Amino acid sequence: MTIIESESNALPSRPATLDDRKASAPTLAPTWQLLTEGGDARIVLDAVSGLNKYGCSTYPDPGLVALGSSTASIISPEGFAAADQLRTRLQNARSTESDAVLYANEMNRIRRELLRQCGVSEGAGVDIVFAASGTDIHLIAAQALGTGESQSPLVIMVDPNETGSGVAAALAGRHFSSCSALGETVSSGAVIRDAAAIEVVNVPLRNADGVARPAEDIDADFEKLASQAATEGRHVLLILIDGSKTGTIAPTTACALKLQQQFAGRIDVLVDACQFRIAPSTMRAYFQRDFMVAVTGSKFVTGPTFSGALFIPPVCARRLRRHPIPAALRAYSSRADWPQDWETASALEPIANFGVLLRWEAALRELQAFRAVPESQVTAFITAFGNAVQKKLQDLELLEPLPLPSLDRLPLTSASSWDHIPTIHPFLLHRPDGVNGKTVLNREQTQRVYQLLHTDLTTHPDFGVGKFDNRLAGLRCQLGQPVNCGERDGVAVSVLRICASMRQVVQATANDGRAAAAIIEKAVLALEKAALLAKVTT
Repeated sequence: MTIIESESNALPSRPATLDDRKASAPTLAPTWQLLTEGGDARIVLDAVSGLNKYGCSTYPDPGLVALGSSTASIISPEGFAAADQLRTRLQNARSTESDAVLYANEMNRIRRELLRQCGVSEGAGVDIVFAASGTDIHLIAAQALGTGESQSPLVIMVDPNETGSGVAAALAGRHFSSCSALGETVSSGAVIRDAAAIEVVNVPLRNADGVARPAEDIDADFEKLASQAATEGRHVLLILIDGSKTGTIAPTTACALKLQQQFAGRIDVLVDACQFRIAPSTMRAYFQRDFMVAVTGSKFVTGPTFSGALFIPPVCARRLRRHPIPAALRAYSSRADWPQDWETASALEPIANFGVLLRWEAALRELQAFRAVPESQVTAFITAFGNAVQKKLQDLELLEPLPLPSLDRLPLTSASSWDHIPTIHPFLLHRPDGVNGKTVLNREQTQRVYQLLHTDLTTHPDFGVGKFDNRLAGLRCQLGQPVNCGERDGVAVSVLRICASMRQVVQATANDGRAAAAIIEKAVLALEKAALLAKVTT
């Protein structure tokens, strides 16, 4: 990241030539390194493994079966090539333009293309604010809406177990990592300087035993909290999650619409669609209701970790544009992350965050390829994928699928697109038990299975030749990280998640769908490996 420096007062001995400018432009870091910059500690690579917190490298790994898009995906060869080409363009252009200008121009291009890929015209009045991650987006939205309020605003969200680990802290105006997106060293959990004081409350999606609560009970909790706060004159930010870690929508769109209409001007709705498992028609329906929408390029899209975008619909944007950008965002947001004509954003520093730029460039390559697939083919593949996964989960005695949620967005929009079909399939793991038949794995054991799934076990002393099916031992697969899911018989448990992604859809539908069966077969094999690992995990 770079910032415009003041020019020296010294007069040059002669006018600088193009060759002079080229020679003086410092070389950008290599692409793999830039992909780890301009974020927080979660994307820093471990010095030994070369992987980040989510088991991802910044280089493509074609041998890894990527089934964990609910958490993260390793960058594809096409995504890396797109990022690398952009880095080359930036390096060549640095001889004639400042980094800040280059960054602003490229982010404006990304903004226009992202709107286009979501079926939104530039004249529609929908603004996009970019950020380093979905967590950063929640911070930006809460501070933008909460600054200047006479009473402490209230944010209502679902159980933090079902969203990003740092989201609750970010919404409350607290640092959520050891460094900010723009490189400032901070203390995780500490209050951000100049942050608005915001109260955050959460509504559980599951009972203590991990069973999903009825939607009407969840809605009732949201309604009670929001109604009480709005009646007291407090501003409320209601966060509707469209695609939680286990694939749930909560509260219902009907609940959010009712509250928005009942307390007009006191309740704003932010749709947490950071999984980006929603179709353009659904996004536009949210915009028409003046709901903000948060997305990322690193989940369903399968771009590299992390990149975030906040879509702000016209009515909300006009209101927010009248207010100064909160000072609390200076360590997290750059001038060019905001639309060019958002005048109050000029208070932010013109810092070039090339890391987030390259990550969005890679994500856009994946999104463009996905949008080129006819919707009927998208629907057909994710239906076939889901059917095969659910059948295997039922067949394998040591795996227990969680019931899939209903992805009902009525009355906002009908189930007319692919996004009403679940693409996240969570399941519990069990091991054989001579007394009870089988016993659920605890969280530590589930984490162990998750880690071993990543690993080629053909030479492992416990799983090698003669001890484990070689076809499965050598399979390296990445599932969604374990999600805490209550207790079973006094045992704290978590679920793994096997997921479909945009990249899989593109690969499966290419060349008349010849690869679809092989992609589904690898998902089935990943479940078989998980069951075998569960069997021997202690």
